[in-house]
Amino acid sequence: MKANQADYRVATMCRVLEVSRSGYYAWLKREPSARAKANAQLLEAVREIHDESDSTYGAPRVHAELVERPQGPKASLNRVARVMRTAGLQGVSPRKWARTTVRDEQARPAPDLVNRDFTATGPDQLWVADITYVPTWAGFLYLAAVLDVWSRRIVGWAMATHLRAELVIQALDMAWVQRMPRDVIFHSDQGSQYTSLAFGRRCELMGIRTSMGSVGDAYDNAMCESFFGTLEAELLDRYTFRTPVEARRAVFRYIEGWYNPKRRHSSLGYQSPANFEAKNRPAAGAKSLDRIDLTAYPPAASAGLGSTPVLCTGSL
Repeated sequence: MKANQADYRVATMCRVLEVSRSGYYAWLKREPSARAKANAQLLEAVREIHDESDSTYGAPRVHAELVERPQGPKASLNRVARVMRTAGLQGVSPRKWARTTVRDEQARPAPDLVNRDFTATGPDQLWVADITYVPTWAGFLYLAAVLDVWSRRIVGWAMATHLRAELVIQALDMAWVQRMPRDVIFHSDQGSQYTSLAFGRRCELMGIRTSMGSVGDAYDNAMCESFFGTLEAELLDRYTFRTPVEARRAVFRYIEGWYNPKRRHSSLGYQSPANFEAKNRPAAGAKSLDRIDLTAYPPAASAGLGSTPVLCTGSL
């Protein structure tokens, strides 16, 4: 009645709905119930979390964030979902991905050391890698990523306007410099970038064991493809980039400013990769950064954004 009183007389609505006018006016003056006040407070906190996630979080991640906050309202997952549904708030869902790697029929692939067992008991035991594309008004930009299976953290990534082997080498370089792994397995598909001699030599130099899945197996590298699906749903499908520089900055902010340090993962108990590593990473001695001089083996110069530094530690 309150929502429609601009179109209909109160007396008419009361007669049609069979309620008294005095009862309606008494309801207008009545204080909200304790439950209504609690729901209003909860909705305020939910909106704040939803906005902080750039409107990407659904009820499970919003609920996980509420649970960990020392102050603020507490509620069950079902109640959070109900409040979000009433307010018209919802998360985003990944879409199907497109393949960007093409197999080189002449190249000899590495053996499959994983056999679909994408589990790890600690950091830097198993990395998975793949390539996706980022559309811009000026053409496609390509993103190569390296993901640590244990923590789901993106440990290395690189972007370029081409699909040559230098792209995946740059992503590998960033991962190696940041993590300094020992005896890690690097798993990828049989794309020509990963079967190239330059990439194989780089892995051999770093002491990295390469592994490649079977051809045409949709589930063989699903973990890295899942990250790309999340990236596309939460960023690429929602924004348009005029230039490759704009796209690179947005991807940098997403990976280094959101995905790794803050975004909650259901597979990690709704913790972010950084928090998961901080809580669970085994104690280890300091790693030496002078084991291998990578400057002695630089990848071939690449065009466009492919010549950007391999290690990003500041904001763009």
